[in-house]
Amino acid sequence: MKYRIRVTANSSSEEVYQDEDMILVRVKSPSREGKANDAVIKLLAKYFHVPQNSVRIVSGHKGRNKVVEIL
Repeated sequence: MKYRIRVTANSSSEEVYQDEDMILVRVKSPSREGKANDAVIKLLAKYFHVPQNSVRIVSGHKGRNKVVEIL
């Protein structure tokens, strides 16, 4: 299943919540060197109760808006 997400890096808290048509993800990690993407994968895996290798970023690796696939 594919989901559209919007990421906020350098947040004071880590959370996942659903807006009308998008999943919003806040991570504490900075958006440098892929650290925020790694944190997003880890947080979404926990949120959907799946292993981390079942979550992958399909598009938007360098932007705030991403498409992720949960296998």
